[in-house]
Amino acid sequence: MKNVMKVAAARLALTGAVGILTLAGTGAPAAGQASDSARIAEMERRLEAVSRDLERLRLGQDVVQADSSVLGFGPAASKVYRVGSGVSIGGYGEILYENFSAEREDGITADVPDRIDALRAIVYVGYKFSDRLLFNSEIELEHANEISLEFAYVDYLLSDNVGVRGGMLLAPLGWVNELHEPPVFLGTERPVTENRIIPTTWRENGIGLFGGTEALSWRAYVMNSFAGSGFDGSGLRGGRQKGAQALAEDLGVAARLDYVGTPGVLLGASGFIGETAQGAQLAGTDVGGEVRIWDVHAEYARQGLELRALVAGASVDEAAELSLLNGLVGPAGIGSRMLGWYVQAGFDVLRTSSATHQLIPYVRYEEVDTQREVPAGFAADPGNDLTVTSLGVAWKPQPQVVAKVGYQIHSNAASTGVDQWNVQLGWLF
Repeated sequence: MKNVMKVAAARLALTGAVGILTLAGTGAPAAGQASDSARIAEMERRLEAVSRDLERLRLGQDVVQADSSVLGFGPAASKVYRVGSGVSIGGYGEILYENFSAEREDGITADVPDRIDALRAIVYVGYKFSDRLLFNSEIELEHANEISLEFAYVDYLLSDNVGVRGGMLLAPLGWVNELHEPPVFLGTERPVTENRIIPTTWRENGIGLFGGTEALSWRAYVMNSFAGSGFDGSGLRGGRQKGAQALAEDLGVAARLDYVGTPGVLLGASGFIGETAQGAQLAGTDVGGEVRIWDVHAEYARQGLELRALVAGASVDEAAELSLLNGLVGPAGIGSRMLGWYVQAGFDVLRTSSATHQLIPYVRYEEVDTQREVPAGFAADPGNDLTVTSLGVAWKPQPQVVAKVGYQIHSNAASTGVDQWNVQLGWLF
């Protein structure tokens, strides 16, 4: 809709320019003819510029802007919401090179081979049946040979402010689980907190409501819960069922609320609760394994400055029982309490110049502990209490394409951290 309005405005400007140019060119010769010629030349220049803009808008009405999203989804994932009707196709991808230090932080040889990975190539396919009904999906080719369905859902608008959504859904927690297109986030890799505690990319089958006003945005879903059989001392990521023949003995509820009433500012919180044992028993007794995840997040993005912060925590009831069911003992056991947080900042140093591209130095500091507390009879692995400092720069020749170079300093309580250089190429369309 916005692009359609821009096209209309450009056409109006073009019509006005033609009219003014015609009037300026029909006057009789006079002493001011030189100044009239200058004015005509200026109008011709403006006319040409408007014509170029109009052609660009006509050719690019379906082009995604990297700073635009709908209902919390990434810019390319939001594409179907902007088309008038019919098919919408978008996508994103990233390639990552990792160069590891020869030594761990304790001076022992690290022996971690460098690697380069065609990490993701994504195709978004959607179809807008009407102004109230649409389908949206994300199909992912990961590591060049693994194909999976990232999400697939149907939206139906009950009113202008409330809709119902069903299918395979992205859990609406944190930043990256819904906004994971490389040009959208700073850093060559996703934050560790949003990998081990909020297990990005986390999607399950379910149904729920979404909506909002000019000031608020919200989502609330009922989904199949985790499979606790995949948990371990490193966090919750292994418990994702990814919608594939998912066990649904235990369901969960995920919800999110954000304040979006001030341009460039977002403040919000999200959470999840659900049992995870999926009907398993230990010594003839049912195990619940309830998991609670929460986060609070904030972002400020104005005038080239990008600030983002997130704090996330999780608790696991009956962590000892789940650990025994999973054959985990000692420091391998599931943490009963987890906590992680990070802050990051970036600034476009070319913001005030005439350059059309962006150059954004950034820094992110993060602390994560997936065994902040462990149940009786288990021990915490100091390697799971870690700190990651990321320093780098992102260059965007276009808002939809990014090249990032970064250095990560890894430290943990076991002194086994291995630093690394990363180079990432990412895109969306």
